[in-house]
Amino acid sequence: MAVARRIPSAATLGQMLLPRLGHPTALAGRLDARVAFDAGPNEQWSIHINGRTVSLSPGLDPEADTTIRSDAETLLGVIEGRVSGVEAFLDGRLTVRGNLSLSLQMEGMFAMDAPRPARFPRPDHVVAADIDTFYLEAGEGPPVVLVHGLGATNASMLPPLWDLARDHRVLAPDLPGFGDSSKPFRSYNAEFYASWLAAFLDETGIERADIVGNSMGGRIAIELGLVAPERVNRLVLLAPSPAFIKHRQFTGLVKYLRPELAFVPLPLPHKRVVASTKQLFSKPERLPDAWYDAAADEFRRVFDSPSGRMSFFSAARQIYLEEPARPGSGTGSRRCSRRRCSCGASRTAWCRPSSRRGSNAPSPLRPRSCSPTAATSPSSNFPRRRTP
Repeated sequence: MAVARRIPSAATLGQMLLPRLGHPTALAGRLDARVAFDAGPNEQWSIHINGRTVSLSPGLDPEADTTIRSDAETLLGVIEGRVSGVEAFLDGRLTVRGNLSLSLQMEGMFAMDAPRPARFPRPDHVVAADIDTFYLEAGEGPPVVLVHGLGATNASMLPPLWDLARDHRVLAPDLPGFGDSSKPFRSYNAEFYASWLAAFLDETGIERADIVGNSMGGRIAIELGLVAPERVNRLVLLAPSPAFIKHRQFTGLVKYLRPELAFVPLPLPHKRVVASTKQLFSKPERLPDAWYDAAADEFRRVFDSPSGRMSFFSAARQIYLEEPARPGSGTGSRRCSRRRCSCGASRTAWCRPSSRRGSNAPSPLRPRSCSPTAATSPSSNFPRRRTP
């Protein structure tokens, strides 16, 4: 005899939330936020977190910082700690509008110390190099650190975080100046980020890790590998942003465009951010619209603050102004001539330091050969194709 699976009612969701409100995780003590849970008509609840005090009210709070939508069964599983909100988001069973970082910090907040699978993400904060750093941690095993790109947050690394957490200890921090990490008034260059990343490894008890970097995060990963190779096991570089090879005619002007100008408000419509984000992908239709909406909401949330805009433009300015390092300069990307490169790359290609003759220093950037597109990204020019 088949037994129908019980679908939780709104009252059940409220009943599950109510006894848990008095036992939130320590992370709730840092928050002053409103969160709405929407499981459909007549199945809507809102909570107000003010430090360690949490209150519950029926309906959707119109002033909610974030709204989490799903079916009642999934929401109940997330509240109880049986279901990972990140997994449900990636599977399309759950959507988020508003403050995406806040929704990530809700992960396991009301589990009442119930054991959760090691793979489920665990939000936390740590102070690294005087930067209050928000990060996600998931899984157990060899450590892997995921470093996001310019204008993004650790939420952009959720797919690899969830996949790698099967058999790795995975950490995904918000870079300084982005997401929910501190945004000090300073220069956001590769040297600073590499120093911060080394401090982040220290504070999280990691001696050596695999570093996965996307875009600007790839440039940061390269810098860490160059200045502290003993901290890096392997590098995975997803379209890293090196110094520009061409189109440098505006460097003089950009040097005078101070990041402080970003304190002037710059409104960005949601649709424009979504459209710009889709242009980053060769096949944007492969990602669900809910992901684009969540990413646009998060970018606008951070970009709406003066410190967020300043950090963004400071980091972007450093990327454009960084000059290609010459052989013997010590750090940075190096130009690779056809005569010196074993891969036969064109004269405008970028190669790893190991492609230089006489380089015997141990480094994670020492493959046997390099490719014509080594260390390039969509933000820089690709080498010219050679005729056969």
